[in-house]
Amino acid sequence: MDLFGTAGIRGDVRERVTPSLALRVGRAAAREAADEPVDDEPVEFVVGRDGRETGDALASAVTAGLQAGGARVVRVGRVPSPALAFAAQGRRGVMVTASHNPPSDNGLKLFHDGEEYDDDAERRIERAVAAEERPVDWASWGAAERADTLPAYRRAVTEYASGHGAPLDGLRIAADAGNGMAARAVPGVLRELGATVVTLNGSVDGHFPGRESKPTPESLADLRAFLADGAFAFGLGHDGDADRVVVVDADGEVVHEDTVLAILAGHYVRASDAADPVVVTTPNASARIDERVAEAGGRVERVRLGALHEGVAAARRDGVAETEVVFAAEPWKHIHTGLGPWIDGVASAAVLARLVADSGLEALREPVAERPYRKISVQCPDDRKAAVMTALETALPAEFPEAAVDTEHGVRLELGEGWVLVRPSGTEPYVRVYAEHDDVDTVVERTVGVVEATVADAG
Repeated sequence: MDLFGTAGIRGDVRERVTPSLALRVGRAAAREAADEPVDDEPVEFVVGRDGRETGDALASAVTAGLQAGGARVVRVGRVPSPALAFAAQGRRGVMVTASHNPPSDNGLKLFHDGEEYDDDAERRIERAVAAEERPVDWASWGAAERADTLPAYRRAVTEYASGHGAPLDGLRIAADAGNGMAARAVPGVLRELGATVVTLNGSVDGHFPGRESKPTPESLADLRAFLADGAFAFGLGHDGDADRVVVVDADGEVVHEDTVLAILAGHYVRASDAADPVVVTTPNASARIDERVAEAGGRVERVRLGALHEGVAAARRDGVAETEVVFAAEPWKHIHTGLGPWIDGVASAAVLARLVADSGLEALREPVAERPYRKISVQCPDDRKAAVMTALETALPAEFPEAAVDTEHGVRLELGEGWVLVRPSGTEPYVRVYAEHDDVDTVVERTVGVVEATVADAG
């Protein structure tokens, strides 16, 4: 059984993420967690959901499974994913969300002490779901109650962001919540920090009538047009559960996600008093991040996509006492380690707003080297991916003999004026090609040609 992808369980609610599956996952999660009792009390789970139409039924199903597995459950209703993670500190949690997927999808994401389950924990859940163990004895079923965690979460983000940048003092910000859970946190936090906020698509609606849930340059067309008259300092676009953030400048142009990452990474390194400040990111992230981090006096560690938490743990475990992981991120998704171990688009919005208030967005962008960047998907059946990637470890260095090669997370080639990364998609039948280079079109054309030929030969 292969339930988990790079961001929990996700899929169509009639074919994959059904109430039956949610019930079994809940029961399995409770039984798996029962090995860690605290003072003989039942293990406690917080359960939240985003605004999708199917969320209430799936949250009820996973709650029933958790109770039948012996866990006590606290239902916190419709919340952003980072708010659920915040509430899961010191206990466990399940977030019912499909993030930026279409409204016909939903999903389950599991947390322990504010952090997403790692691969080992997910494999244990998969085995328990496959075994379909019976519920615990009737006298050991858990109770359930309801609570409101949003006020405490919003206060925590507001207090955290207040330690960065400058007061907002009426800074004008446009926030596109995309009819998702950002509507319940981002405008309120920014206003508490002193901003003047105009919200687009600010009603929570699981049909996502304003735009598709994934914030892209195309789906954010209304926000970009709204900003184009220059009346706002910048804009923000969020996905369905508010763990992602996209930044749009005052002219309505989307700021590249790696530039946003580089701005935040450089800030956190400069703000740290650690002797060895570390930023954890992924192989597809731009070299502009390395440049800004090095300029600020820190270093970068890379880890495979979807494994930021593992990278943070590894950097802490392998480092010396002076090592501090000050920030961890992949494009659009940021972990503010000083706040907590979860991905948090609300905190990103708040911290970025304070940095913009201090320096202005253009001044923040100015030192970041924004070389041309492209991402291409090459079709590759799942059953060919392993053979293709093995062959590319030889074929790509042969195409670029001058490159330094790293095969730890796909095949990454350092080309002097840039880099190229080829890796298999973890969720779709594609091999992804990422490239950043002064002559990016030529690099992509040569790389894609090698990948396509290798896929064909593997058939």
